[in-house]
Amino acid sequence: MFCSISKTLLHGRDKITAPQTMKLFCTLRKNPSILSLRLFSTTSNQQQSFTVSYLINTCGLSPESALHASKFVNFETPDKPDSVLAFFKKHGFSKTQIATISKRRPALLLYDVEKILLPKVEFFYSKGASRSDLATFVSKYPTILAISLEKQIIPSFNLLRNMLLSDENVINAIKLYPRIFSYDFNAYILPNINVLRDTGVPEYNIVKLLHWLPKAFFRAPVKVKENAEKLKGMGFNPERVIYLVAVYALGSLSKSTLEKKFDTFKKCGWSEEEVLEAFRRYPLIMTISEDKIMAVMDFLMSKMRFEVSSLAKYPRILAMSLEKRLVPRGLFAQDLLSKGLLEEKIRLPKFFESSKELFLNRFVYAYGEKAPELLKLYEEKFNLALGGKGKIQKS
Repeated sequence: MFCSISKTLLHGRDKITAPQTMKLFCTLRKNPSILSLRLFSTTSNQQQSFTVSYLINTCGLSPESALHASKFVNFETPDKPDSVLAFFKKHGFSKTQIATISKRRPALLLYDVEKILLPKVEFFYSKGASRSDLATFVSKYPTILAISLEKQIIPSFNLLRNMLLSDENVINAIKLYPRIFSYDFNAYILPNINVLRDTGVPEYNIVKLLHWLPKAFFRAPVKVKENAEKLKGMGFNPERVIYLVAVYALGSLSKSTLEKKFDTFKKCGWSEEEVLEAFRRYPLIMTISEDKIMAVMDFLMSKMRFEVSSLAKYPRILAMSLEKRLVPRGLFAQDLLSKGLLEEKIRLPKFFESSKELFLNRFVYAYGEKAPELLKLYEEKFNLALGGKGKIQKS
């Protein structure tokens, strides 16, 4: 062994003197573990190099993502990951979805297909999930395949079914919030249901919220109770669905974030009472990013010359797409005004909140012979807002 090491050292790039060589031999005799560590390190690096290469070339990850993922998974041969990828492909997962799974939960690549993955997939199929459903919620939250089937998924599914009354409704809830099985239902969902009942929320509205926003039930029960009481004090009626939406909106924000949102609206010219009025009308206004609020308010007030007070009465508009709806319709309104085809005072809900079909019927096709010209004009504004990326789509 020492002869071999000596040759390597003497024929290496840097010359090592005889005394240095003898010193190294003595060190290795006293600490043979140093050589073992060096060999282990080399093997480990080779494994990581193979893993990174596999993640890039086979799973479709970027070099940066592959390097990060290799911190959580390591393999010397492609056998196990190949079988997992083949399993996903067999069940209709796209290349993009497989890449997303490999990035978010790389450890799944070493899971046993027959013992761990297949039983869970077959369970979801037995409950009515389609291949598309499965691919959707697994790619959103791959950890769902790492959760115990017997101890967590099945009991939780059964409990949800008792509340939502059908397997189909439970599958829809999973698609909306795939993390649903990662929580202890006794610590979150059941206590929060009791909080809402005690606050005066009707049972059918609790079920509606579970249908539409299952995420709302997985907040700390103490915080949910605090927000529920606060909203009652603000004049919200627990018997109305909007009360539950407000509970969800407040629950998704920290105190500091809520204060920042208030400050943002005030910077745009709203009074505190106008902010509260807007929140009462559309609680989800508080979940809109500060940048989006500033951009929409700037366009509607600076470009479209709408009054601050009128925007507070129709806060839902702030959640709409600036590029796909507000800008093209706003610029189109200015064209209609210049042609004398639109009254000076535009009613916000009629112009911005109406569906695409209703909007075109009211402001394009209603003008008879001028309709083709106006449709072309609107398409130009739409493409301009999107940076010339295409035809009108649903917005």
